Amino acid sequence: MNKTLLLLAATALISYLPSPRSFAAGDAPLDFENVSVTGATNTSAKPKVTAESKLPAARLKWKDLVVGKGAAATPSSTVSVQYVGVRYADGKQFDSSWEKHGPTSFRLNKVVKGFTQGIGGTDEIPPMKVGGRRLMIVPSELGYGENGTADGAIPPNATIVFVVDLISVK
Repeated sequence: MNKTLLLLAATALISYLPSPRSFAAGDAPLDFENVSVTGATNTSAKPKVTAESKLPAARLKWKDLVVGKGAAATPSSTVSVQYVGVRYADGKQFDSSWEKHGPTSFRLNKVVKGFTQGIGGTDEIPPMKVGGRRLMIVPSELGYGENGTADGAIPPNATIVFVVDLISVK
């Protein structure tokens, strides 16, 4: 009798505990180098990007969240992308095409070197392909350097993080 009551009490207690969070497909956070991306594989929606690192990145780090199947970018390509940019130190968002007018286009040889290398590729980094989504951790030297941005959104010597969706390549 005592064992039955104990079992019933335990079952009742468990039923009142909060259930573990369940995630819709593609919504489970993906963690990489002190960066977390929720919605990492859902390229039809803005990903939620958080970061918190006490140390700056010493080199460009990248992870394909979705591998594209289309045309590959080159360092001199004109690309159309959707992106979110946050600071590596505290995760504060400083830019997002998702909250502006949608995808933006530019020549890769006219932007910060971290974008050129992270999207167009290097000897060590494969180029992105159309349809892909890539997480990039850009060290200051390949970003905005010792000056940061004029508006102060990116401080001097800041490592920055981007999640980029490659829409098209010309």
